[in-house]
Amino acid sequence: MGNKEFVNDPKYIYRGNDLGVNYYPEKTIFRVWSPVADRIQMLIYADDRIPVYESIYDMNRANSGTWNIELEGDYAGKYYTYQVYYDNKIYEVVDPYANCVGTNSNRGLIVDLNQTNPENWDEDSRIRLNNYVDAVIYELHVRDFSTSHYSGIKNKGKYLAFTEQGTKNPGGLKTGIDHLQELGITHIHLLPVFDFASVDDENEDDYNWGYDPQLYNVPEGSYASNPEDEARIIEFKKMIKSLHDKGIGVIMDVVFNHTYFQENSPFNLLVPNYFYRFNYQGQCSNGSGCGNEIATEKPMVRKFIIDSLKYWVKEYHIDGFRFDLMALIDQETMHLIEQELHQINSSILIYGEPWLAGDTPLPPEKRMTRGKQQELDIAVFNDHLRNAIKGDNDGQVRGFVSGVQDREKAIKKGVVGGIEYNNVINNFCKQPHETINYVSSHDNLTLWDKLQKSNPEDDEITRIKMDRLAQAIIMTAQGIPFLAGGEEFLRTKYGDHNSYNSGDRINQLKWERKSKYLNTFKYYQGLIKLRKEHPAFRISTAQGIRNYLEFLKTPINTVGFKISKNANGDQWQNIIVLYNPTRNKLKFNLPFAAEWKLVVNERKAGIKTIAKINSYQMEVNPISAMVLYTNI
Repeated sequence: MGNKEFVNDPKYIYRGNDLGVNYYPEKTIFRVWSPVADRIQMLIYADDRIPVYESIYDMNRANSGTWNIELEGDYAGKYYTYQVYYDNKIYEVVDPYANCVGTNSNRGLIVDLNQTNPENWDEDSRIRLNNYVDAVIYELHVRDFSTSHYSGIKNKGKYLAFTEQGTKNPGGLKTGIDHLQELGITHIHLLPVFDFASVDDENEDDYNWGYDPQLYNVPEGSYASNPEDEARIIEFKKMIKSLHDKGIGVIMDVVFNHTYFQENSPFNLLVPNYFYRFNYQGQCSNGSGCGNEIATEKPMVRKFIIDSLKYWVKEYHIDGFRFDLMALIDQETMHLIEQELHQINSSILIYGEPWLAGDTPLPPEKRMTRGKQQELDIAVFNDHLRNAIKGDNDGQVRGFVSGVQDREKAIKKGVVGGIEYNNVINNFCKQPHETINYVSSHDNLTLWDKLQKSNPEDDEITRIKMDRLAQAIIMTAQGIPFLAGGEEFLRTKYGDHNSYNSGDRINQLKWERKSKYLNTFKYYQGLIKLRKEHPAFRISTAQGIRNYLEFLKTPINTVGFKISKNANGDQWQNIIVLYNPTRNKLKFNLPFAAEWKLVVNERKAGIKTIAKINSYQMEVNPISAMVLYTNI
């Protein structure tokens, strides 16, 4: 398809806030942007399957390249598409700004959004943070959460699974939303829940992570009880309300780096080639690794992204966004996203992957890569700390917890939240809230599977110690901690390192493992409780970290540090954290002799005293972390 250069003329930048469908009981107003179109008609359908339209209307050419029409009467429940004419061709297009669609997104659906609100929606309380580092993020896929036979959940694979309380596994332990509350996390990060193209809404066996965007402003239909109507909106809001009622925020994983279709996407059918980047050969660039790349730097693309994010915040009360391949989004767009969203709610979490999946024509100085988040309220995944802790993602390379030496400096850089602590210990952050500290995510091997691959000769007990030490580092480091869902009971995907379409058997949370590895669950729970109740682990400024945190001289291949002076208003005056990844029991010198209270070792974690030590030395068992405190 050819492009008409005049679409880049500033006079075709539309600045209004009414693109898409604007429903009122007495009328419905539609507006779509297509400067290249010679004519656009609106088709109205009675349902989402009958091939023949019910009525057809010519739209009016309006300002800044838009077309609009006002239809009198109540159109709620009707389906619609646009019929676009240009270059002697005709295309039927789904509205890219549609807020609801029918089955498999073939037609937009006109809905009264006020009628989709659950009871007490007006009183729904978004999650508020004093500081971004107060968050504890838990990453989850909607289907994975509930499809297991052992989940005790009725609405398996659906949004409504998050509304069920009192569910238990065969051992009588909490599952579902009660489990999330019991674990203590503050936010769940949901893998894509916008409408994606890689599953059939009506095929219960279809599975995909969802990084295949089709329509950005619509909840995914396969997770709803009925993909044909507004059930997807109603049930999505019920999920949000249920989680908020438990004190848990909801973060959306958003994919603004590519679309599943390119040539036949709604964007491209309305304005050919405008929404995409092209290389010097005139081909679609592929920095996403998915066949195309969205041109976020173009004004109307940038507008769409910001409009979409604001819509999710305002209509669905979303608490944060994780940006897939954020380096493909230009810095100016990310700056504007941060400004616009934090004007609505200063507690919204914004973070993303600071890397690419392939070459891009976006100049390096414009990419949102690692370090470009400095001085912004945006965070990036800290793969430096991840790799230091466990080694590579999918292979046999080992890390700090699994037996590699000389990783102390990299661990220390993570402990201080990636800030410039001194001339030796410094990384890519100006402030600690700019780093997402994690050891595993949905991508690659789970932590448990990785340890089995890198340390096959070690027994299960040893690998459990490695797993606990890894998460102890994440939970006692400054910055924002992030967990992959199910890791609290040693999640396995049977060694599948790229399970994006591997189905429920591989991906589902295996709730019976909570009974088998209950002590590990309690360990994770205790680490989270320690972090949440002790602000010394959540210092919000780089200067505060430099003031309060001091590294100790420890045995080779170990790390120890003191957080002192009732740091950040903590009730504990002096806190000691020690990491011993070696196979030997080692003696660590403490800063001074006192009655030290031990609250974390290799078996237990939390805020309750496990033992009291009157000494200036502490023996730390192999492959373990220790946390002690004294009020002297």
